[in-house]
Amino acid sequence: MKLSSEYFLNEDVVALAKDMLGKVLYTCIDGQITAGIIVETEAYFGIKDKASHAYGGRRTNRTETMYSEGGVSYVYLCYGMHHLFNVVTSVKDDPHAVLIRALTPLIGIEIMEARRNMPATKAAISSGPGSAAKALGIDRTFNAKDLTGNEIWLEDHGIKYQDHEIIAAPRVGIAYAQEHAALPWRFFVKGNKYISKPNKVAE
Repeated sequence: MKLSSEYFLNEDVVALAKDMLGKVLYTCIDGQITAGIIVETEAYFGIKDKASHAYGGRRTNRTETMYSEGGVSYVYLCYGMHHLFNVVTSVKDDPHAVLIRALTPLIGIEIMEARRNMPATKAAISSGPGSAAKALGIDRTFNAKDLTGNEIWLEDHGIKYQDHEIIAAPRVGIAYAQEHAALPWRFFVKGNKYISKPNKVAE
């Protein structure tokens, strides 16, 4: 059920971002388990991708985690307020990552509701990368965690989406990436209520 470390070593981050739709992301914090089905992702293609933090081989204290061997978490603070959770993929020193943008609540829903101060019937509980991370209790302390461990991990529950159920669209909020802003490297499940707002326009 739990995804093995080999899964994350795939060097095709775009294919992996699409394949992660339907996988289940878990956290265990103080003995409390929460989980959600991944329904929206974005691929970031390492040093060649103008939208990536690692574009051009940039290495800083923040981005160093991206250069790890695939299978660890990359968590950073956006706009000084939202923690965003990414799955580091590919081999060591090839800094690919998949941003998890939205989840369908699955396990520990009452805990997620308390963290977000809203009912799970509201799509905003886990719609958008900041909300999805907060619902699962993910903050900066989760940066560089082993994704095959017991604090945060992914499982395969056999949820598969066919190509006609998946929409590929440009990524969100990366106008600075010039021509790379138009690449269709954002994937989401068509019609899912938890996908983030830009996707609903795209549908």
